[in-house]
Amino acid sequence: MPTFRLFLILLIVIVVGYGFNEAFPLLSGPKIKLSSPVNGMTTTSDIVTIAGTAKRVVALSFDGEPILPNRTGTFSKTLALPRGGAILTLTAMDRFGRTVTKKRTIFVQ
Repeated sequence: MPTFRLFLILLIVIVVGYGFNEAFPLLSGPKIKLSSPVNGMTTTSDIVTIAGTAKRVVALSFDGEPILPNRTGTFSKTLALPRGGAILTLTAMDRFGRTVTKKRTIFVQ
């Protein structure tokens, strides 16, 4: 009988652990990681590429314009910026309506 109880407790711990492991991405919301450009970057070129990865998103936009990530979540968009300072805003939304925003400031000389 003690072996059965131990087995039952172990089974419950495994099921609860598995459930938490599967639910964690849903609970944590969308995630954006920008690989370029770096914040505060100064460039002489007016052509800049914004690139990165997005996880758990249903909508991704750059300054309100949609961006489509590929199957692995990577995305890239080439921009023509005017001289001076620019603030780039990237917003991601998950299927529950939660949003996360990343901003980068770039200076074009």
